Amino acid sequence: MSEKFDVLYLGSGHGTFDGAIPLAARGQKVAVIETDLIGGTCPNRGCNAKITLDQPVALKSQVANFQGYGLTGEPTIDWQANFEHERAVIEGLPDMIAGLMTGAGVTLIHGRGTFVDTHTVQVADKTYTADKIVIATGQHPHRLDIPGSDLAHDSNDFLNLTTLPHHITVIGAGYIGLEFANMALTAGSQVTLLMRGDQALRSFHQPFVERLLAKLVDQGLNLKREWIPTAIQPAGDQLAVISDDDTVTTDWILDATGRQPNTANLGLEKIGVDYTAAGITVDDHLQTSVAGIYASGDVLAKDQPKLTPTAIFESQYLIHLFTGDTSAPIKYPAIPSVVFTSPRLAQVGTIPTDTTSDATVTVNDLKDDWFRQTTRDVVGHNLLVTDNEQRLIGAAELGEQAENTINALLPAIQYQLTPAQREQLVTLFPSIGAAVWSAI
Repeated sequence: MSEKFDVLYLGSGHGTFDGAIPLAARGQKVAVIETDLIGGTCPNRGCNAKITLDQPVALKSQVANFQGYGLTGEPTIDWQANFEHERAVIEGLPDMIAGLMTGAGVTLIHGRGTFVDTHTVQVADKTYTADKIVIATGQHPHRLDIPGSDLAHDSNDFLNLTTLPHHITVIGAGYIGLEFANMALTAGSQVTLLMRGDQALRSFHQPFVERLLAKLVDQGLNLKREWIPTAIQPAGDQLAVISDDDTVTTDWILDATGRQPNTANLGLEKIGVDYTAAGITVDDHLQTSVAGIYASGDVLAKDQPKLTPTAIFESQYLIHLFTGDTSAPIKYPAIPSVVFTSPRLAQVGTIPTDTTSDATVTVNDLKDDWFRQTTRDVVGHNLLVTDNEQRLIGAAELGEQAENTINALLPAIQYQLTPAQREQLVTLFPSIGAAVWSAI
């Protein structure tokens, strides 16, 4: 006989636990099925691990900017110690997140869940039923479909490197490709970045992307555009990445060609849940093509950025939907994005891509701002977009503290503050927040 729940989640990442914990605390009978580490990608193989490894990298870049301006002597990165610090930071997270869930009354079920019918999921030889089921299985790294692709590594492998190879080749120029290339380059590896197209970070303001690439090239990055790998093969003690007219010899290859939704082997076809290569299709209430089955997080096919904050927002929306707090469709807020390179690249809101927009676009050189001179932002610009009522509707920045400045501006964009309303906000001075607000 199946154990019965009010809400059953497949997956335990941010698309789940940010909603499952409050739901259970409000009296709902909730279960979470997880086949891997509790907490999903972000705490274990994504955001938390990445930003921990990056902290010394960002600090090294900042120290380099201050050479001759109050500091002498540049540090080196001990990658082994950096890796050990990363492990110490994240290794306890699965147990912590599991404890938060069980402490709230959530039942944790370990194993692979597959649909038996529209209200039943099987794990091993047991079945579980629920009034509502949420698919929050996330994504996994995409792998190139070329001969020798098994010789390349994915982002999980990079995060587990105890020592950095002498020469690393990165295939792909999205978030993961640029961030990991920046880390390895700053830590002392030689890095070749193979862009399969002509643009990196296609969803970001391209003039800023090009400035970022130029900065990395100045630092030593070997950048190759429109370079299509056709095979990978051994080359003595090294590896060769081959295209139709070129070969790159390297010690270690990172396949950073994107991520794919985890929709396979769930039994979705059996119960009629619609999905595509982009993910599970949902309506404006996050319900799939099958009544009572919902989806949240990176497994969704959606226009919004597939980021941790988006998954958290969706998970929290489902709390209110399931408890009757709301029956309204989901309405996404302004969702910021950031690339953790040195300098950072971040943006939020409306960023015009051509000159036909009615919005007013202002670009500022960060070196012209007195506060940025104190922090030695030697490379970077910000872009501010205002409508015809002088309300801020978009912002982008290439700078050492771009994640903080975009966060500071977020309320003005989300709540469409007028100039008069912005005057009522008094910021700490001197600070990066005050510096960015004064530029509006």
